[in-house]
Amino acid sequence: MDSTQLKSLIVDVPDFPVLGILFRDVMPLLRDHLAGTLSALDGLLAPGAWADIDYVAGIESRGFILAAGLAIKHGKGFVPVRKQGKLPPPVVDYSYALEYGTGTLEMQLGRGRILLVDDVLATGGTLTGAAELCSAAGYEVKDLMVLLDIGIAPGFSWRAITPKRALSYAP
Repeated sequence: MDSTQLKSLIVDVPDFPVLGILFRDVMPLLRDHLAGTLSALDGLLAPGAWADIDYVAGIESRGFILAAGLAIKHGKGFVPVRKQGKLPPPVVDYSYALEYGTGTLEMQLGRGRILLVDDVLATGGTLTGAAELCSAAGYEVKDLMVLLDIGIAPGFSWRAITPKRALSYAP
């Protein structure tokens, strides 16, 4: 499946979750083409790079699906990055800005090298916060990956640790 086919399965939902936000719903894509989606994501990372990754971390909630699929495919562990109050203690938390408010993510303490995965990069707040959280929880972030970069993250830095790893989206 090429990027045009992938993009055709993404639904724009105006005014969700709040007025003025254009939400990109990737669930139709995941529902009908999860295997193709995982293959497209897998192609963003060189096969040899997997040797430097111990865990695949997924950001709640659609990032869970993508990260878990990649972890299974490559025989790696899965680490959830959850919204506040969803994990038993001890946890580390990190608060960050969203385009429509603020959020707090949590994860349990650990050690190892992580590939951090999410579904959509919009402003970069969630991905940046999750990367900081992984470091604070004891992990080394080796790479970042998102399914869709919708191109509205002014000044977002993919950090010095990685080249940009995302499928681009232009409606």
